[in-house]
Amino acid sequence: MATTLLLHLSPKPPQASAPSFPFPFPFPLISFSKPRFLPLHPIKKAYPITKMLSSNKSGNGSYSNTPPLPETECPVPHEQQPINEYQSLSTSFPFSWASGDLVEYCSRLFVTGASFALFVGLPVAWFGSVGPKSEPMRLVLAAVSSGILVVTVAVLRMYLGWAYVGNRLLSATVEYEETGWYDGQIWVKTAEVLARDRLLGSFSVKPVLSRLKYTLVTLAVFLLVCILPLINVDGGREGSYMMTKEAGARAIPGVYDDDSARAFEPDAFCGEPGLP
Repeated sequence: MATTLLLHLSPKPPQASAPSFPFPFPFPLISFSKPRFLPLHPIKKAYPITKMLSSNKSGNGSYSNTPPLPETECPVPHEQQPINEYQSLSTSFPFSWASGDLVEYCSRLFVTGASFALFVGLPVAWFGSVGPKSEPMRLVLAAVSSGILVVTVAVLRMYLGWAYVGNRLLSATVEYEETGWYDGQIWVKTAEVLARDRLLGSFSVKPVLSRLKYTLVTLAVFLLVCILPLINVDGGREGSYMMTKEAGARAIPGVYDDDSARAFEPDAFCGEPGLP
């Protein structure tokens, strides 16, 4: 009985509580209470994107939720659309040279001109001249001029092709042929197609055209520089030949003519009077 009374009258021990700190503690305190577990839910099965697209596909073969592309409303044939013409031109020979790297573009033009001048222009100039060994300058100028001329023709062809595609990209209408030249049609571009084509023409075609223009001007200057000395060489050679002929006629006395022949051999003319 006395022991039970002492247990009731003894002070109860203090309950454990979380320690308090005079400053905020940056890490969370470890809790020794019973952990709580979140309820687990079954994970939903992920469907592939192809199945989702097939579910949105209607019976006529079109997707109901996705808007149609601008090309689907275009009546122009696939190969006559400006964007497809641009892609075909940018990968074809030799039009792809102009849209590539500048160093590679210049090196290809140089190799083309040098090859033509060495293997075609120089042999033709050699066999076409009277004295090839005595006129080496004329041979070199003729060969270099032929190489520059061939490169100029190639660059001009590239410029015409890129200018044609650029005009079709920047234009608001497209001229096309369904089956032949006799059934030509005109299609007005939609706003989306026009914005896309003009963006492509302004940032992809116009820089190529500017490069080709500068190339044509440079080649024209080089060709003029090669042709002018060639003309001067020919003119100087003809002038020197005429001067030599006139000097020889004056230096040799007693050149044969009718008057001298009558003076030395009058019997050969049978008394015919001389010309006045």
